[in-house]
Amino acid sequence: MFPELSRTARRMALLIALISAVSLGAQFVHLMQATGQGPLATVDDMARYFTILTHMLVVVTFTIVSRPMRDGVSAPWLAALTLSVVMVGLVYHLILSGLVSFTGLGWWADHGLHTAGPLAIALWWLIHAPKRRLAYADLPIFVLWPSVYVAYALGRAAQDGVYPYPFIDLPEIGEAAAAVNMALLLVVFLLGGVGMIAIGRYADR
Repeated sequence: MFPELSRTARRMALLIALISAVSLGAQFVHLMQATGQGPLATVDDMARYFTILTHMLVVVTFTIVSRPMRDGVSAPWLAALTLSVVMVGLVYHLILSGLVSFTGLGWWADHGLHTAGPLAIALWWLIHAPKRRLAYADLPIFVLWPSVYVAYALGRAAQDGVYPYPFIDLPEIGEAAAAVNMALLLVVFLLGGVGMIAIGRYADR
């Protein structure tokens, strides 16, 4: 059972949902201005990216968590989603940040999605999230969303030829290199899950 959260924890969860929602909105406006595309084309373009889809999950999940009734949100899912958002920040700052520079609204959206959001969610999970009952049997959920996304991204790219990230760009780096990159990424998610479960064993809730 999901333990009772303090009012502060629920308010912070709502704030996190707002950070993600505002950042997504800012990114939407920025892309419309930068590309001249209409709203539907912009949404379609945004929906290619793990960052965007993960923050959409954050908005839904943390809005639910912020309410007194939290049916449907489990401790393993919260941990897995937190890891996904942290990975968004880490991969961006370690690999992708040098590829494009942003100014104005794009800068704010970029840092909301890749810096402020991941930091806020990681801190919330460490301080407020239920994690004591996390078990190694929960490890599959840590790779569930990344695996679904990779299958979706590759399936979509096979149709339109647009690969959202260079490390899964099959025509550019080849199938073997892309497969190695994806396998390594899933291993990192598994190791991250092991670490979060280990943290949970020493948690007080």
